[in-house]
Amino acid sequence: MVMQVMSLSRSGLSDFVLQRASAAILAIYSIWVMQFFLLAPSLDHDVLVTFFTSPVMQIGGTLAVLATVAHAWIGMWTIGTDYLRPAHVGAHATAIRFGYQALCLLALFVYLTWALSLVWQF
Repeated sequence: MVMQVMSLSRSGLSDFVLQRASAAILAIYSIWVMQFFLLAPSLDHDVLVTFFTSPVMQIGGTLAVLATVAHAWIGMWTIGTDYLRPAHVGAHATAIRFGYQALCLLALFVYLTWALSLVWQF
């Protein structure tokens, strides 16, 4: 049995709902940005800076970044608990899984800080 020490919510149902909600947020954000690029009369630097530095876009970008991190963590945690088990990787499966999850958390933290610094740079 795999212990849920590093699970996001310790509930499969809430992880499922959070992953679907984060996917919906990312879909809405993607459609929003694509709609801007398709309907903008001109795409010069000033128009892009104005669009991406507007408070609404910064809040939307922040929500998209947070949704990406939550979505990725649930997915990577699921992969780790499904495939890094003693039957697959041997007696040190727990240590390997914790190392894998620590690397995933580090990568997500780097992504989060980098992406938020880009969203709020202006």
